[in-house]
This record gives sequence, C-alpha cells and structure tokens, in this order.
Amino acid sequence: MSNSARLEPSVIDEIVRICNTMLTEFEDARTTAEWLTRTEGFGDFDSAQQLAAGYRRKAAGTPESAKERVEQFIDALLKLRDAFATGGEAFLDIESDWARQLAITDPDSEAGNGHQSAQ
Repeated sequence: MSNSARLEPSVIDEIVRICNTMLTEFEDARTTAEWLTRTEGFGDFDSAQQLAAGYRRKAAGTPESAKERVEQFIDALLKLRDAFATGGEAFLDIESDWARQLAITDPDSEAGNGHQSAQ
C-alpha cells in the first residue's frame, strides 16, 4: 500500500456527502436509542422488574449497549468523513484506527465479543 493517496475532488465530495447522510441517519438512531431506556410498561412483578433492568442494560450503560454502539459508529464515521474532507491525505493515517473501531462494534468479532446476560 502506498504511503499517500490522491483522490479526485468529485470523489471526495461524494464520500463526504455519503458520510453526512449516514451521520443524519445515525443521529436519528441516537434519538431512538435514548427511548430504549424507558421501561415503564413492564409491570410491577419482581420478574418484570428484572426483565426491565436487563432491557435497560442492553439499551445503555455498557460498551455493548445499543446507545453506546450508535455513539461508536458516529465517532468512527465522523473521523472517516473528516479524513476525506481534508482531501484524503489523512485517510491513510486513520485507516487502521477506523477499522479497529468498526471491528469493536461487530458482535461477531473477538474485539467486540463481551456480551453480558440480561439477567
């Protein structure tokens, strides 16, 4: 792999546009993830409260939870967009870090495989 990259301005503009579109969608996902912590409808039985607590843990508060995963994707996508927006030169510098961050968000990868039980 070469130590430098040269991209045509139109390609860079298209990549930045795609990243911005994806960021808008992830912002919507962030809003949705905020709602996942609301567990008022599970009922008053102990088992229902335990289920609600497990659901809240899956929604937010751990590195594997939905809210944090969305934040991780947003962070990685911002870095990717910014790298391309600078003309692509910075892409090679952050490529391995970006790939590592995405691997962490992959539930099938060893890096991101730290799932906890909902109990």
